[in-house]
Parts: sequence; structure tokens; C-alpha cells
Amino acid sequence: MTHPADDLLAALSERQRDEVVAAWAAVEYGREPVEEVGFAALRDPALRETLRDVLRRTGRDLVRAAPRQWTSGYADDVRRELVERGWGALPEYDRAVLTTILVHSVAIPRSEGHLTDDSWASAVPTTMAELREHTQLARGKLSEALQRLRTADLIRPTRTAGYVPGAQFHRLTPAARTLLQEELVLAAGPGSPLAAAIRAGRGEQ
Repeated sequence: MTHPADDLLAALSERQRDEVVAAWAAVEYGREPVEEVGFAALRDPALRETLRDVLRRTGRDLVRAAPRQWTSGYADDVRRELVERGWGALPEYDRAVLTTILVHSVAIPRSEGHLTDDSWASAVPTTMAELREHTQLARGKLSEALQRLRTADLIRPTRTAGYVPGAQFHRLTPAARTLLQEELVLAAGPGSPLAAAIRAGRGEQ
């Protein structure tokens, strides 16, 4: 059986192929971003571009999750097509819960200066009280939505019985990350000057 990227790997030495395959497996199947120090194909710019090309053959892309940390995610063109087809769309309750967590754990702390980088790693958990207040879901439906989101690795619980974004958010490309951040601004502060600027940039009223 041939692989879509066999021709790319054939141009490498045996050692380079092993390095690229090892890094590919790490970024594709690792739950968390991996440190580039452990993978030559992430440290070396030329091998890193080969790895990126290998991922693109299957609709994926190499994503820098943090300085010297890497993972993979859907390429932007593939992501847009999947969204248009409705693939992977979350149920309404799950969207409400996830949006609440993103707003309270990321959007609001970032607007207040508590989060200064572009990461989705947050030390500000959304509490159960906030979830019950802002989603207005019955306890059973809220618990079910939280369980589904945890299973999908879209959220993770904290020791304080709150929730923060899960590891899947590290897999967003820069374009996807920007789009989601804009959507959070529109959700959290639709009447704010920043929201108006976003709508103007999109040509929306």
C-alpha cells in the first residue's frame, strides 16, 4: 500500500525519513503539543517543511502551539470545506456550554490583561455557577454536555471544579485561531468598538 507522501519521503535519506515519520506520528497522535527538542524534523527548518508537506497531503497542517512546541490540525481550506458541509458540528447544548467556557476562561481574561499571549491555555476556569447561570441548562443536560465536550477533548476540568479549554484548541491554525477569537469578541461584547471593527472588516452591518 502506498502513502500519499511516499514520493516526498523517497527523496530523503533513511535517517531523515525516520525523523520525519517520528515527528509526524507525534504531532498527529499526541494529545498535547510536542517539544521540538525531541524531534530533529521539528528543529531542522528543511525537514520541518518536508513534514508540513507530508501533512498537507492528507489535509492537515503543522501548527506552532507555543514557542518550540508543535502539533497538527486541519489545513484552512479543508477546515472551511468541512464547516460548509456541517461535518463535526456540535449539538446546540454543547455549543452553548463551550462558548460560555471560552468567553469566561479566555475572552474576558484576555480583555482584562490576564492572558497576554495567543494561546488557549488558560488558568482562569469557568465555574459551574457561571455555566448554570449563562447556559440556563437543567443540571442533567449540562452534565451530559460537559461529558461530551470532555470526551472530545474540547474542555478539561480543573482541580477547582471548573473548566478550561481542552487540548484540541492547540490544533487551530493561526487563521482559525483569529476567526474564533473574533467570534468570541462578537459573542462577549457585540456592542463594543472592537466588535464593530470586526464587523466592518467583514463587510457586515
